[in-house]
Amino acid sequence: MKKEAFTIVELIVVVVILGIAALLAVPMISSAADVQVRSAANMIAADLEYAKSMAISTQQSHSVVFNSANESYHLQDASANPIEHPIKAGSDFVVNLQSDSRLSRVDIASADFEPGSQSAVTFDYLGSPYSGTTTANLNSGQILLQAGSFGMTVTVEPMTGYVTVQAVP
Repeated sequence: MKKEAFTIVELIVVVVILGIAALLAVPMISSAADVQVRSAANMIAADLEYAKSMAISTQQSHSVVFNSANESYHLQDASANPIEHPIKAGSDFVVNLQSDSRLSRVDIASADFEPGSQSAVTFDYLGSPYSGTTTANLNSGQILLQAGSFGMTVTVEPMTGYVTVQAVP
């Protein structure tokens, strides 16, 4: 006798396995916002380090300018001209979180560089950070990223320009 169909037991086993897989996948989907915030924070930290290294290697100041309203930021040279993206040849170094489907849930809640509550940080030829695009020494600098109730802070330390990423408690 030739068997050409599945038994009811086989079908039930498959449905149970699919149910277990679905139960495991649902928490992963809900935590996608956390993953996006972590990715965006690490990307911003890397871009801040890139601006600092460009300032040191070219012996000219370079700035990272944040636009919280548009959820974007760009890198510019001492003449306030956007610099070219090192990977995307021929395009400016502009990052828009909303237009990137991998980071679309992330909001730049604030970008605050003291003194003066500037939304930009400038690195000089030694890699030291300044508030805004001026020559005022940076007292503190933080970028707060959020998606839902999860947030992360990217901090730029005064004097050294050391960049750290921390989860918001």
